[in-house]
Amino acid sequence: MSSQTRNICLVEDDEVMGEALHDRLTLEGYDCHWCRTGAEARQALESRRFAVALCDVQLPDANGEQLFAELSRDRPDHPPFVFITGYGKIDAAVRLLKLGASDYLTKPLDIQALLATLGRLCGGKPKPALVPSEYALGISSAMRRIESTLPQLARAESSVLITGESGVGKEEVARALHRWRDPGGKLPFVAVNCGALTESLLEAELFGHVKGAFTGANKDKKGVFELAHGGTLFLDEVGEMSALMQVKLLRAIQERKVTRVGAEKPTSVSINLVCATHQDLKKMVEEGRFREDLYYRIHVVHLHVPPLRERRDDILWLTRRLLDGMADPRCKRREVLPATERALLERPWPGNVRELKHCLERACVLFPDGPLTPKALFGEMQPVEVQDVGTTGDSLGSYLEAREKEYIEQALRGHSGRIAETAAALGISRKNLWEKMRKLDIHE
Repeated sequence: MSSQTRNICLVEDDEVMGEALHDRLTLEGYDCHWCRTGAEARQALESRRFAVALCDVQLPDANGEQLFAELSRDRPDHPPFVFITGYGKIDAAVRLLKLGASDYLTKPLDIQALLATLGRLCGGKPKPALVPSEYALGISSAMRRIESTLPQLARAESSVLITGESGVGKEEVARALHRWRDPGGKLPFVAVNCGALTESLLEAELFGHVKGAFTGANKDKKGVFELAHGGTLFLDEVGEMSALMQVKLLRAIQERKVTRVGAEKPTSVSINLVCATHQDLKKMVEEGRFREDLYYRIHVVHLHVPPLRERRDDILWLTRRLLDGMADPRCKRREVLPATERALLERPWPGNVRELKHCLERACVLFPDGPLTPKALFGEMQPVEVQDVGTTGDSLGSYLEAREKEYIEQALRGHSGRIAETAAALGISRKNLWEKMRKLDIHE
């Protein structure tokens, strides 16, 4: 494919969104030329040849419609135009389609939809690099696809957002990416759960504090931004941040500086930022619960980790890997009976990989000798009976949801309705269990 077929003219005046789009398109292998005004875009489009122009409708010195109309009049051979518009300005984009524009996308942008549109107009994208097996995250096609992107991401400094249900292994993906960036293991990887701390504690955890900044601050303390300097900072459950903390995080990312609580002067930091959440941040942006500018800052690259029930090829592979990774040498040699394998494959695993790990650890402690049996793994919580798929008439989603409900109800009965104990047994947080009970209409 010639380089010209991958040339993109990006016309975007917003610095946050423009930088995010430029970084992502460059990462995808496009030659992205970023223009911040209509005049700059017109000059570029008249002097160079581009495969596609990706243009915001609203520009500081003109608007996308005016630019498109002028080029259509003066340069009929201009590249295909894809417009970016806000929800309240779709009428203008539809009008542009009638005038000959190729497509339009609404804010907040769906990155995958954008890449699909550009791929269609540019004629495809490069094949991803192969991944060495020692960094393997799974044998399912979904996990292999994620792994295949890591070498490419490691060569860039773009922010990465990892999404997926609680317990699917988002931090493991982040650590695998860090290993690609730092094969020698000399640079720091620092993780913090943003949902586990109050606003004041989170600020001190992220940015650090000086002695005397608040009660109990007996000495200077570096925050995780400083501790991760030169390496990777992993912010888990970033969607749980308050509005104020979102502002402070955005400022730190933009300025690459942090100010410790109680300090006057900022400290420069250089990190590779990886964020994770189980929430739908795009929906939160639309509802006004998450800042749009922060969303684009952390959403340059998006990786989604599917739940374990949707990648059953990984279950037995993970079982062996988790057993081999346990400290007790007896676990590494444990035989897993065929009946146990069937039971493992039949479970809906609402707690995902975390729940699987919890079950294996408990079984190794309570039943230290002999092969692993279904009773050793699940105790009184026997696997739910799997119906003949051909006779249920339900969709896969409905079937899995019903099995998950049965499993959680069974776990609640086994622990006499005690939420904390049930959540621990399932390998999920109490909050996550409450959310699942509400969604599945489960009563205590």
